[in-house]
Amino acid sequence: MIRSIKNVVWGFLNAIGLGGSVQLYLGSALKDYGWFRSYKAKQSIDANGNPLPWYTYAFIYFLNPRIKSSFEVFEYGSGNSTRWYGARVKNITAVEHDTQWIQLISPKLPANSKVLARPLGDTYIQAVSTENKKYHIIVVDGRNRVKCTDYAVNYLTEDGVLILDNSERSWYQKAKDLMEAKGFKRLDFQGMAPIVGHETCTTVFYREGNCLGI
Repeated sequence: MIRSIKNVVWGFLNAIGLGGSVQLYLGSALKDYGWFRSYKAKQSIDANGNPLPWYTYAFIYFLNPRIKSSFEVFEYGSGNSTRWYGARVKNITAVEHDTQWIQLISPKLPANSKVLARPLGDTYIQAVSTENKKYHIIVVDGRNRVKCTDYAVNYLTEDGVLILDNSERSWYQKAKDLMEAKGFKRLDFQGMAPIVGHETCTTVFYREGNCLGI
């Protein structure tokens, strides 16, 4: 009897085109990733409410086991990714132009994390040079991404990698061309990301002997 009722319900849902959507919500990789929770909260979080970088899930799962506690990270743009890195690396510094957002995110950051306030323009682009050191990972996920990529690549360690998010956007092609011209190889991770329903891409640029072991 119960099975027949289920069959009727699923038959109805499939007939009106909602069967697949309901199945994804009840049990799927997206549910395991925490996508539904992130969509509802409008935050980049996992199924348990923990912060995630706003990258594709494919890249998050690729990157996570390769992160080392000795890494120094710099990030253009700040948010849950800053919190995520802060729980895993030696230090992370981010630059942000939105002072209201800095006030919101800063109290949530661990002690090894900080956000630099810089207005858009050269001081924002050049913020990666503020601490006069080089980084194992530089994340370009804020404003002026082509110019930031061009400037920041000079502040990578010899084994450092650069991450460009939303790299499927045609206006970031110059950044990809620039990195390849400098001798970097690239891996594209295309797919779903937290919060949004459309497909996006996160790209990592690397050289031989890189810190992620690619």
